[in-house]
Amino acid sequence: MNWEQLLSAKRFGMEHYADARIHERTEYQRDYDRLIFSSPFRRLQNKTQVFPLPGSVFVHNRLTHSLEVASVGRSLGESVARQLRNRHPLSAAHIEEIGAIVSAACLA
Repeated sequence: MNWEQLLSAKRFGMEHYADARIHERTEYQRDYDRLIFSSPFRRLQNKTQVFPLPGSVFVHNRLTHSLEVASVGRSLGESVARQLRNRHPLSAAHIEEIGAIVSAACLA
C-alpha cells in the first residue's frame, strides 16, 4: 500500500489558496471544520435519531449522533495510526492525520 499516494493534502480547486495560508492547521483538520460549519450538517439538529429506547436512554438528534460517531472514529483512527507508526516507522508523513481523516469521514 502506497501511503504517499493514498494520503494527500492537495485539495482540488484550492491550489492557489493553500500556498498563501499560514499552515497552523492541516488540510485534514480544515476538511473536518468545513463539514462541521456546513449548512447540511447543521440541519441534522432538527432530525431525531430513532432507536429503541431501553429504560433511561436519552433521545438525541442526528447532529449529536454524528458528533459522537466522529469522536469514536477519531479515537480509533489515532489508535491505528500509532500502531502503523510502530510497525512502519518510515511511513508517510500524513500517517499521524488518520484520526482526523476518519473523524471527517464519519461526519460526511
